[in-house]
Amino acid sequence: MTIIIDPQGSGIAGNMLIGAFVDLGADASKIKEIMEKSSKEFGKVEVTFDKINKKGISSTYCNVKMLENNPPINYPDFIEKIKQLDLDNNVKQTSINIFERIAIGESEVHGKSLDEIHFHEVGASDAVADVIGSVYAYYNLNYGNEKIIGLPIAVGGGRVKTAHGILPVPAPAVVEILKDAQMIGGPVESELATPTGAAIYMELCDEIHDFIPQTKANKVGYGAGKKDFDHPNVLRIIESSNETKSDEIDVIETNMDHLTGEEIGYLFNKLLDSGARDVSITPIIMKKNRPGSLLKVISKKKNRDVIIDTIFKETGSLGIRIAPNIHRGIAKREFVKKTFNIDEKEYEVTFKIGYVNGEIISERPEYDDLEKIAKDTGLALRKVKEMIR
Repeated sequence: MTIIIDPQGSGIAGNMLIGAFVDLGADASKIKEIMEKSSKEFGKVEVTFDKINKKGISSTYCNVKMLENNPPINYPDFIEKIKQLDLDNNVKQTSINIFERIAIGESEVHGKSLDEIHFHEVGASDAVADVIGSVYAYYNLNYGNEKIIGLPIAVGGGRVKTAHGILPVPAPAVVEILKDAQMIGGPVESELATPTGAAIYMELCDEIHDFIPQTKANKVGYGAGKKDFDHPNVLRIIESSNETKSDEIDVIETNMDHLTGEEIGYLFNKLLDSGARDVSITPIIMKKNRPGSLLKVISKKKNRDVIIDTIFKETGSLGIRIAPNIHRGIAKREFVKKTFNIDEKEYEVTFKIGYVNGEIISERPEYDDLEKIAKDTGLALRKVKEMIR
């Protein structure tokens, strides 16, 4: 199962996440109990859940009402209080990780060490309830072992009043927390992404995608925001599954017209050794009718730089085209070994089997195994392939 958190329409906040999780089936009564109990060290809160309609979208609203709030507390003391809470270890540690993200964001903005950071809005009892409630709901739905994908976050615009004065939206701490995410300005002049919501999002998400990958939605939950706009102020979370998976790759290209066949062959192997997922070389006609070759490399992001360096070094190219973060659909794959008797000798052959929605779409023997049999028996490779089929 893949879980997709979609804050593209109205941003993200802790109570919106909780509402969406409850909409998906998390235990509302238990979440309420955990939130109210855990926040007592920081001030009393009252939690209620309501089914409401936001511009035509039926959603769950988690209302966290702050009854009292203790004075601001510094980060080390704050974390010590969290550690003393009677919570499951996974819930406690994930919550601590989230508060650490917030503290690091604050420290970067204010140029202070973590020990010097005092939580204001984030250390408030309602924010504590939001974080712990979101994390508890996440584990209550057994999402801990599932892949979590985050989509771009609408952050809003305009100005917001904080403990540090009037600040632009998104607030500086939100920008720091979301450095590795994709932010979208608007669609309204209001704060849509809170530091709490942003930190929870960054901690829970395994991957950040530009758009929904190829998938099949099984269940959708909507968490309502407090404000009302001309559009549905809801956070959407999708439970999805599919035999076809999505993979994010980079496509790297350059034209070549000055390498020999031997140099191209060397480059081909060098790129595979550098981590390329696939390499193809296609004959083309270049300007002034010169014959040349189009080099195309498929790579994972982590190998992009070394592959680009290899191309520059080995080809002397003056320009390389990069199409980053391209999504490709991947069929479910399985490798099965089968034994064949050929010329009174047994050989083991590995088959790569591809599935889409439970149906086999391909079943091919691995070339290396066929080559080994051909060399060992003296049979033509074509003949070995026919015998295996």
